[in-house]
Amino acid sequence: MPNTSAVTTLIVALGERAYPIHIGAGQLAVVLAEIERLLAEKRRVFVVTTPALRKIYSAFFQKTTEIGVIVHETSCDGEQAKRVGELECIWEALAAARLDRTSVVVAFGGGVIGDLAGFSAASYLRGIDFIQVPTTLLAMVDSAVGGKTGINLAAGKNLAGAFHQPQAVFSDMAVLGTLPAREFAAGMGEVIKYGMLGDRVLFDKLVAAGPLHWQHPLLPEIIRRCCEIKAEIVRDDEHETAKDGGRALLNLGHTFAHAIENVAGYGEYLHGEAVAIGLMLAARLSVSLDLLDAANLAPIEALISANNLPVRLRASLPMDDLLEAMRRDKKVRHGALRFVVMKSIGLAETLSVDDESLVRRIWASVMPG
Repeated sequence: MPNTSAVTTLIVALGERAYPIHIGAGQLAVVLAEIERLLAEKRRVFVVTTPALRKIYSAFFQKTTEIGVIVHETSCDGEQAKRVGELECIWEALAAARLDRTSVVVAFGGGVIGDLAGFSAASYLRGIDFIQVPTTLLAMVDSAVGGKTGINLAAGKNLAGAFHQPQAVFSDMAVLGTLPAREFAAGMGEVIKYGMLGDRVLFDKLVAAGPLHWQHPLLPEIIRRCCEIKAEIVRDDEHETAKDGGRALLNLGHTFAHAIENVAGYGEYLHGEAVAIGLMLAARLSVSLDLLDAANLAPIEALISANNLPVRLRASLPMDDLLEAMRRDKKVRHGALRFVVMKSIGLAETLSVDDESLVRRIWASVMPG
């Protein structure tokens, strides 16, 4: 069992925009206290969540409404909520509630809610404060940290958005106990990514730990390490402008993953499931480019599979559609596909690849049959 009394805090060091990430049990109570403090300062608080989460955490939301917080539910749960229409509904609700530039948006949910609520805060009145309260493992280790917000377009994932750092992140370990097993496994896709791109020690620790679960004693430490890696990268390249490497490294496997989500239809694969397949594709691409020793493929595949994540597509997807989706990826430069590739487990770099036949062969390796 994890040490439920322990709370750890680390800082995302961005000068005047630095903020804390609090990880541990009891953080929902801390969030309530923070909301009460904001209200005492005459600042309006607007919480964005999903219908399902409002039911699960009914006591929390009853308390927030009693003290004057406006709670806005999305029209649906999951990736389908991360769209223009949903964003417009939030904007209108913010305006109807007469929020001003002193107001605060609270994102209470997983990565979809964090991205959606964060983008609403970034764009309403040209930017108001927001707080992240992640309720999934994926959000705790990745999407709630670093200030990337956005929505999906029909053309591709996260094509509209803004960089907008939160004021704080509150990760309550207890909420992971309400996650379906599939959602927890999806979060492990991002956890494994961090070991593959920047920390061989973390990768080996994940191998030794066996399949993780929400009560695993190492989980708080692993979440913190993932946040540390991301915070260091974001500190050095906040807006992903580095010519090589930098924040783009956090997208290991994502050029493939975003194409899977776009072509299969948002929601068919959970983001972490698509990332898991993308990690295998990135590793195979790295081997094909003579950057990564082929002996590394087996332990990568074993770790992904051990954590109940897919390493192949469930059904074939049109190759031309996948390639077209990749061409719309945000990392594309001068028309060339740009990937995060590995030189070893724990060491990644960015690289442009213009050999379409090679990319097609890599895709074929995860097609069924």
